[in-house]
Amino acid sequence: MYTLYGISNCNTVKKAKDWLEENQIEYQFHDYRKQGLTAELLGSFETALGWEKLLNKQSTSWRKLNDDQKNNISKQSALQFMLETPTLIKRPVLDTGEKMIVGFKADNYHKEL
Repeated sequence: MYTLYGISNCNTVKKAKDWLEENQIEYQFHDYRKQGLTAELLGSFETALGWEKLLNKQSTSWRKLNDDQKNNISKQSALQFMLETPTLIKRPVLDTGEKMIVGFKADNYHKEL
């Protein structure tokens, strides 16, 4: 079974959930705010996708970081920021068991799944 990771009030997550349901693909949803985010889980995302692809530089949370934090971002600091503030992770992350897909575009889901 697939696992969709994100936060429930995110519009992109809602679109991904709707697409999966419309296409009768079974999944479970993991909400970072309700079920948490462990360093191990984040590490598995980073291994599969890379920290640069995971980091959401369009988010309000990114804009709240100070210039020094943004200008000196590294793998270690990015992972720490994402662990402390999961809204810094691009959403959603879909784990199919074979691969991970970050973000949602219907065409991409159709192609990949």
